[in-house]
Amino acid sequence: MRNTLTIATKELKAYFTSPMAYIVTAVFLAMSGFFFAQDLTTFQLARLHGFLGSASFLLLLIAPILTMRLLAEEQKLGTLELLLTAPVRDQEVVIGKFLAVAGLLFVMLFITLYYPILLIKFSEPDLGPMATGYLGLFLLGACFLSLGIFASSLTSSQIVAAVVGMGLSLLFWLLDSAGNLAQNVPLARDVLTYLSLSANYSDFVRGVVDTKALVYYVSFITVVIFFAIRSLETRRWR
Repeated sequence: MRNTLTIATKELKAYFTSPMAYIVTAVFLAMSGFFFAQDLTTFQLARLHGFLGSASFLLLLIAPILTMRLLAEEQKLGTLELLLTAPVRDQEVVIGKFLAVAGLLFVMLFITLYYPILLIKFSEPDLGPMATGYLGLFLLGACFLSLGIFASSLTSSQIVAAVVGMGLSLLFWLLDSAGNLAQNVPLARDVLTYLSLSANYSDFVRGVVDTKALVYYVSFITVVIFFAIRSLETRRWR
């Protein structure tokens, strides 16, 4: 655990000592703020649907950028081999890096609490859907980050890692659309819908915390991180 936290702290500091965290956060805040304001002025309702809807897709695009260097850059520079020969286990490396980028995600979402605070100050919004929406958004973002880390473990190219991570995220995002095409095969439709990241997220936005959705997101992150660890372990034999 100590090694994991050490790696997480080191990586989190690395984000904030480079322009990347500030640029990505600024873009995220600008775009999500625009959609929040647009939804507010269009529907005149004290809700976060505009923000929650746009932020989910923005995270799909941003997550691969945040994770592309985590393992790919170390492979390219040759520092990964040094790290793997140190008294640090593979799972500590992967989990530590995941915790670091998840911490950055938490900071990004924490800054956006300005939106619900505005709604609370000038109206009487329903706080339930806001709270569940933020929970779902964090879990969804963590799923995208786990896919990005897995993609980063596969290659030494940051560009390839970003493209693969974005492709995997988009695939799991659109599985419910594939399920709609399988209306004549109920089992396939139900499975694809359940495996869809977007379908499970919609319940959180409506203010519903479905146990199945929680289990799915946590299981998804765990399984993808497991595959990232296995991918990293194979480098010992290359």
